[in-house]
Amino acid sequence: MDNHQTKPDSVIARPDADRADGSQRAIRDAIRDAIVDRRLMPGTKLTETDVGALFQVSRTLVRGALQALAHEGLVTVERNRGAFVANPSPEEARQIFATRRIIEPGILAEAACHITPAHIRQLRELLLDEGRLMNERGQSARRAEIKASGDFHLHIAAMTRNTVMQRFMDELIARSSLVISLYGQSTVSSCGHNEHSDIVDAIEAGQIDRAGRLMVHHIHHIEADLDLRVRRANELRDALLP
Repeated sequence: MDNHQTKPDSVIARPDADRADGSQRAIRDAIRDAIVDRRLMPGTKLTETDVGALFQVSRTLVRGALQALAHEGLVTVERNRGAFVANPSPEEARQIFATRRIIEPGILAEAACHITPAHIRQLRELLLDEGRLMNERGQSARRAEIKASGDFHLHIAAMTRNTVMQRFMDELIARSSLVISLYGQSTVSSCGHNEHSDIVDAIEAGQIDRAGRLMVHHIHHIEADLDLRVRRANELRDALLP
């Protein structure tokens, strides 16, 4: 009797499916990082063929990655036109920061329930990196500084041990970075380094209510640096004539 058994097709196919899932996540993460780092600006077209050629994958995998990014609000997919880096309106920008003012004090309070001296040291290390980047010049340093500022908020979310909350904050910080790239006016970090330090001081002192108030003030400060004025449609004359 032949004891050899052929493996089911589903078992054989699973490694290929895992590789495809991994490739799709890698494409999504690479595009996401480029948007957050301001290397891909709002309105940039993301052609499936071009992205597929860069990553040497099929258009189907690229399409899945772009759809995932569209679900996060970082990409818009338009019928018969394709996918573009999202170009949030002033009203969307206001909603993003209004949402952050509502939820981040709560995230901070939840994080405080789990915080350890090691967490405080990690936050201090993030602040050192952020401060170092503030003294550097050039676009790459500017992008790194903005990312470091966002990482501060994500690190606090990670302290909650709540994965749903972390994913939500990932999306909010990514969309905030997109808004800052479009509407930001300041040449220094919109996410004030000194305000981050004040928040950590309050957390370390156990003054969680004060830390929450500082966080709300801090998010107000980020939004205040944005130029969210509605533009008139007929600006051509103003732009071209003295």
